[in-house]
Amino acid sequence: MKKLIMLLLFLPLLSFSQDNKKDKKEEIKKEIKKVFKFSTFYGAVNGGTSLSDDDIYSISTGTLSQDVIETPFDYSIVFGLRKIARFGYEPKERFKRGTENSFSDAATIGKITGFEFLFQHEYKRQQGSTYFDFHHFLRYVANDWIAKIEYLRDGFADIEYFEASQRYRYKFNRKFSLNAGFVQRFSEPYGFDPLADWVLENGSLHYTYLALQEGYEINPFTEVYTDPNGNVVANSNEVWEEVIIPQVLDNYVESERNKLPIQWCYSAVIGFDYYHYTDDFWLHSWGNLMPYHLDLGSEYSYHKFNNGQWLDYSGGLIFGFKFNRNLGIFIEGKYNKYWNREWHDFSIGANYIIF
Repeated sequence: MKKLIMLLLFLPLLSFSQDNKKDKKEEIKKEIKKVFKFSTFYGAVNGGTSLSDDDIYSISTGTLSQDVIETPFDYSIVFGLRKIARFGYEPKERFKRGTENSFSDAATIGKITGFEFLFQHEYKRQQGSTYFDFHHFLRYVANDWIAKIEYLRDGFADIEYFEASQRYRYKFNRKFSLNAGFVQRFSEPYGFDPLADWVLENGSLHYTYLALQEGYEINPFTEVYTDPNGNVVANSNEVWEEVIIPQVLDNYVESERNKLPIQWCYSAVIGFDYYHYTDDFWLHSWGNLMPYHLDLGSEYSYHKFNNGQWLDYSGGLIFGFKFNRNLGIFIEGKYNKYWNREWHDFSIGANYIIF
């Protein structure tokens, strides 16, 4: 009887506990659906012709020889997940291929307040070189503050960094706002030059000794050049200097950089954002400036390579104007300069509809 009474007393509590667990699960499911609502997962394989083959002629002991530098076709394998609201000037795409150059992705503030994200991976071969690029970011925009974390690796531009920022936002109206806050970044020690020790007094680079140190061998009588594994890589001085030496230098620089620890950089940031859109005229612009960077006294800090403070900045502009139903012009572009490394994209043009 006592057990029965205890069971009857605790049964409502157990039922209440189960109901709470169900409610929490339902709330979690709703939040997950809210986060991924309108997001798009995409994947694509793209390809095309690269640089044409290049013929190199050389004369050795009176004999003409020909070498052909072949560049394989370009391709890219892209996959990603994104949730970024389209601005009014952006057309709706039937399919996401990953090759689109969406300048607005670099904007500090999105079209809507709330949570947005991008996770994109791309493995590609471009002009004979292969890269594995990333672009990830998480962004939350509120009425009076902004938080964002971003990871970018662009092999063709030779830039890679992680960045987190927290900013206060002041809105003058629905179109224009200013922001200010702090940025934390880490990257490889930009400014460090592994080839500096190989520069001669006359300013030229002693690449031959460097190649020998890396395990390459040269037979001056037969003009046979072999790599550290004994494979023949060139049969003429022209191919050796124009093809193999650039590869040796690239591999050496990458190897020396990878030996060094990553560098943290703490900076102050100020920025602005402006967005106006109508069917006939639109203007979207943004900018960010980092004028001050905390000196941590690291051996490979960019302060030492630059002898003090420097300016890092980025910005973008998207402009469009339709004169009438037939004629319109557009200007689109973005520009970045971090640690005196620059990468940018732009597009300028006009459209005229004949009929």
